[in-house]
Amino acid sequence: MLTLTKLDKQLIFPPADIALIEPNGLLAFGGDLSPERLLLAYSSGIFPWFSQDEPIMWWSPDPRGILPLEHFKCSKSLKKFARNCDYKITINNAFEQVIDICASIPRNDSGTWITADMINAYKNLHQLGHAHSVEVWNENILVGGLYGIIVGKVFCGESMFHKATNASKLAMLALVELLKSQKAEFIDCQMQNPHLATLGCIEIPRSKFLTQLAEQSQQTFEHGVWQPQTLNLKQWL
Repeated sequence: MLTLTKLDKQLIFPPADIALIEPNGLLAFGGDLSPERLLLAYSSGIFPWFSQDEPIMWWSPDPRGILPLEHFKCSKSLKKFARNCDYKITINNAFEQVIDICASIPRNDSGTWITADMINAYKNLHQLGHAHSVEVWNENILVGGLYGIIVGKVFCGESMFHKATNASKLAMLALVELLKSQKAEFIDCQMQNPHLATLGCIEIPRSKFLTQLAEQSQQTFEHGVWQPQTLNLKQWL
């Protein structure tokens, strides 16, 4: 019978392949949200997910949801919208705003899992250069965005939001095109859901994901890719 591992102060995780079948992927609990532990977790195919007043819980589900960049589904209407709209798309210009908004938007399926501790931990990772955001602006108003963690050339997506039609899809389109320009291969979506499936997210066995993650974690992006900047999305369309 598989048992759930309780983490202590040691920076170590059990192998992802011993995670529980039910609930799918629950691997361990406890520990902390230090940058060192979070980076070790993501590089091992593990991520934290828990609600307020719960212990920190660590997951590695099987199957795993990923978005192969070549599979991204950009509809004709979205491409036309991207070409014609006046929205500005930036990188790392408003990381704190993005994660704060993602935490405040009601979620039907996941509640308020972006807790205050999680927010502080990922803001810390951002300051250290490991967490990044894509923002969509209507003039000076932030209307959409997403954020995630980088492991080598893998973007581990955490959350996204929109306050205007197509805003989060524009953020995803910009991220996909940026990653493709850097010869990355996929985005880690953690778990597939109906919305992500419409964008091209698929499920693969955890073992295959871990192999691909290990390969891509040895790669690096070009210098300056994640510097705060405005993206010219139209150059890729």
